[in-house]
Amino acid sequence: MPEQVSDADLRAEILRIAEQRGSSKTLCPSDAARSIGGDTWRELMPSARRIAFELAAEGLVDVTQHGDRVESDVRGPIRIRWVDEPAREGLSLTPSESP
Repeated sequence: MPEQVSDADLRAEILRIAEQRGSSKTLCPSDAARSIGGDTWRELMPSARRIAFELAAEGLVDVTQHGDRVESDVRGPIRIRWVDEPAREGLSLTPSESP
């Protein structure tokens, strides 16, 4: 991964784009990688994909393929969808915040 882009940066960008698009639209992990990775965005793809599944495990997003939720062992293209607030109740976006 390019040293100028951290996992925290990539996580924040995925969440920013997902929240902006809302639960009715999805994003590809490459959208976030391209947004902050510049010419080296392809190098961010393994991390973007891993972070997407970490966020799904936290209940912040859904990771889908052909509209169905999938697990991290899935192969092929995935999409990320924001989870609406009611489903997120009690979850914190940042570890420093207390519910």
